[in-house]
Amino acid sequence: MVSPPWVGLPTDSTMLGHHRFAVAGEKYIRALRAAAAVTPVLLPSLQPALPADDWLDRLDGLLLTGAVSNIEPQHYGGAPSWPGNLHDPARDATALSLLQAALARDLPVLAICRGFQELNVALGGTLHQRVHEVPGLMDHREDPDAAVEQQYGPAHPVRLAQGGWLADWSGAEAIAVNSVHGQGIDRLAPGLWVEARADDGLIEAARNPAHAFVLGVQWHPEWRVTENPFHHRIFQAFGDACRRYSCKADRS
Repeated sequence: MVSPPWVGLPTDSTMLGHHRFAVAGEKYIRALRAAAAVTPVLLPSLQPALPADDWLDRLDGLLLTGAVSNIEPQHYGGAPSWPGNLHDPARDATALSLLQAALARDLPVLAICRGFQELNVALGGTLHQRVHEVPGLMDHREDPDAAVEQQYGPAHPVRLAQGGWLADWSGAEAIAVNSVHGQGIDRLAPGLWVEARADDGLIEAARNPAHAFVLGVQWHPEWRVTENPFHHRIFQAFGDACRRYSCKADRS
């Protein structure tokens, strides 16, 4: 019997009480198991980061999750951060180094929300630190007072690139997505192709055609993934790519 592929998730470094913990959202873990049919492996984020190859020698894919923190602007030449902006230097160090090493191996990568921003930054792109303050762009943040079902419910449509993966998987030209982010893509990194845009022009998804599977989305397809055929298809395609990588990987 063939074992499921192992997919790593860089964790967030979070203070709980008096101690620091490595944590990951359970919704991502469940989505990987239920829709991608892979085995999730939590990777502790430390600063300095642990050697990426120690993990990647054993992994078949990488999932970069969303988080409450934002990437420190020094990583993409952005303006200084504002007071109260939440950062996670250990997550930055771990995810950015992991991405570079994973791409060098052509390891499958699915990047969600903060993870999409990490992908863009790792490849040389930049970010809007406050999307809602950029002229012409709408407010993509959730209502903090709304119930979680409303926060993660459909918020706005995205237009899918003709001939792209997402258009193929959805069978549509546009589809409604949730919107739970304050930062977003400014300059798209070299090598990334746009897969989706919001009506205000903000890039909502991109992939790297130089690799077998490198896809980033700004929304949250992991939310109730088994109830959404389109989101389920995203995770299924990622799982399939991990299985192909596992079959050809030499771990002797």
